[in-house]
Amino acid sequence: MGIEMSLLQRLEMRQGQALVMTPQLLQAIKLLQLSQLDLSAYVDAELERNPLLERAESEGESEREAPEASGDGEYDGGDGPESETWLGSEMTQSRSEIEGDLDTRLDNVFADENPTPRETGTGDMLSLTPAPYGNAGGSFDGELPDFEATLTAETSLREHLAAQLDLATQNPSDRLIGSFLIDAVDDAGYLREDIDGVAERLGASLDDVARILKLVQTFDPPGVAARDLAECLAIQLREQDRFDPAMQALVSRLDLVAKRDFPALRRLCGVDDEDLVEMLAEIRRLDPKPGRAFGAHAVEVLVPDVFVRPAPDGSWLVELNSEALPRVLVNQSYYARVSKGAVADGDKAFLSECLQTANWLTRSLEQRARTILKVATEIVRQQDAFFLHGVAHLRPLNLKTVAEAIGMHESTVSRVTSNKSIGTSRGTLEMKYFFTAAIPGAAGAASHSSESVRHRIKQLVDAEASDVLSDDALVQRLRDEGIDIARRTVAKYRESLRIPSSIERRREKMATAVR
Repeated sequence: MGIEMSLLQRLEMRQGQALVMTPQLLQAIKLLQLSQLDLSAYVDAELERNPLLERAESEGESEREAPEASGDGEYDGGDGPESETWLGSEMTQSRSEIEGDLDTRLDNVFADENPTPRETGTGDMLSLTPAPYGNAGGSFDGELPDFEATLTAETSLREHLAAQLDLATQNPSDRLIGSFLIDAVDDAGYLREDIDGVAERLGASLDDVARILKLVQTFDPPGVAARDLAECLAIQLREQDRFDPAMQALVSRLDLVAKRDFPALRRLCGVDDEDLVEMLAEIRRLDPKPGRAFGAHAVEVLVPDVFVRPAPDGSWLVELNSEALPRVLVNQSYYARVSKGAVADGDKAFLSECLQTANWLTRSLEQRARTILKVATEIVRQQDAFFLHGVAHLRPLNLKTVAEAIGMHESTVSRVTSNKSIGTSRGTLEMKYFFTAAIPGAAGAASHSSESVRHRIKQLVDAEASDVLSDDALVQRLRDEGIDIARRTVAKYRESLRIPSSIERRREKMATAVR
């Protein structure tokens, strides 16, 4: 029995819904999760790329670009005709007339000759840089120096060490090794390269590299170019002539110092309690990161994306930080003017694409701002007790709860809360801070936020007097307050707060009592 099969071609029309991830949609999703700095960089790149985009200037910027002439005749640093007239009129005056106008002698402003240092009323020495009157170096003749040129640049750690290396040795090979070692020193002042690797890379002997390393370790600041904390402390102690055998034994076992195992340290160093306390005090006075005072990176301030402040009726006002929002406009008039002259098809396609991209970017930025505001408003509504009473009243919250409340997908809320922060009366906090796991309440009580439980553990430890609370005791205290928590969770939270164990805290209190 045979079966006949035939292949037929036919056309069918089906209707369905599907989400098409267009390039614009992908970019919009990416735009939503960018931080302020990344968003600003992205917008700057688009402004460079798209001739139809321009930055919207605030009123304050417009005023600064076109300052009004001051009515009191003071020079405001402008480059207009008024400033040129001011300079020109001053040049026609004699020296005595200028001194009369300034109500001081020009010797006090632009020295004619090298002045001798004179003592001020406070005993400090005052030294003036010679700049002869009538000379372009210090008079109205010639161009005035830029303000930035008068600023003192912050010396980096590498520059500080390189200057000392130039004075310490004139040997070219030693300088090469020293420069390589200095380049391998991190911002904290530690050497992050193995000297064996340095010797192999430079083709130098290990003895020469070790010798130059010892030289660099004598440079200022004390302790620089150390390979670990023990060596850093040892270098500083040697400079103070305090690296005796007992101190050497103490530095060799910093793990016991961290554990506050004072009986073991006394046996190791062969000293009594009083001497051990003094030795530990000397260790604490040393700088574990000697390089941090030189050329440190600027601290990045967390700029809020949203501000929250109380309203007169007791509610909360949530508003976007306008200073953190990039403002761009589509120059429609420029597009209309240029498109009229576009003849080639390629030019027309380019202008059309630029217009479409510009319109999309402006709409995406507006949608991003609205979405951030919507999510932040819901977070404030969910965590109103925190804004009123503090971290102890922080409620458990997850992304799904916020997403369902505002009718968005959970992934969208996750992108919005990434790299965003809220400015409150209790400080600027990341949005992720308000999403915490739930710790169940004892005997059916309401659950508690993990962050509020951490805060409560810290409060209990800070309130310790002579009686040190163990982890089991902390568990019992928390359960008495209606928080059902396991001992291992208390230990994990305690360690995340960098709180030592009860044994270490007890040893520290004993050491304090001995002092």
